[in-house]
Amino acid sequence: MDKQILHQLHSDFERCANTDEATGVEYWFARDLQKLLGYSQWRNFEPVIEKAIAACAGAGENPEDHFARAK
Repeated sequence: MDKQILHQLHSDFERCANTDEATGVEYWFARDLQKLLGYSQWRNFEPVIEKAIAACAGAGENPEDHFARAK
């Protein structure tokens, strides 16, 4: 992949980042990432999130430490 494209994608990803003012923890909203990754419909993106959660667990991490469900 072209380095310029990678740089642009990284910049777009970082622009979607939010920071919790109290803790300084950086986070992203799935709806923002959905658009960034080119998914026009939530129903098509939700399985991607579920796979990411499973991969996180498979790597020995606690998904609750990395994925928060909206209420």
